[in-house]
Amino acid sequence: MRRVIFTLMAAAVLGATPVAAEPRGYYEVSGVEADDMLKMRAGPGINFKIVLGLPNGTAVWVHSCDRSGNTSWCKVSLKEARGMRGYVSGAYLRKL
Repeated sequence: MRRVIFTLMAAAVLGATPVAAEPRGYYEVSGVEADDMLKMRAGPGINFKIVLGLPNGTAVWVHSCDRSGNTSWCKVSLKEARGMRGYVSGAYLRKL
């Protein structure tokens, strides 16, 4: 019984991970507060300059994701403006 509960808990946690093991593809910004925006940065971390603010629903192409501390930073470009590139937290991306 414990094994079943553990397996279900592990599946729930892994299933809730926003960015999967193969991150390439189109995603949308999701989970940002209504009055806020996801910050696209010049590099993978909060110490990098903010390039752009992305509201919920913004479509991006994820090129790659790398873990830095507790955050998965994804290199993205905007779907509607592929030349606009930067890094965002993978916690706020949902696969399209």
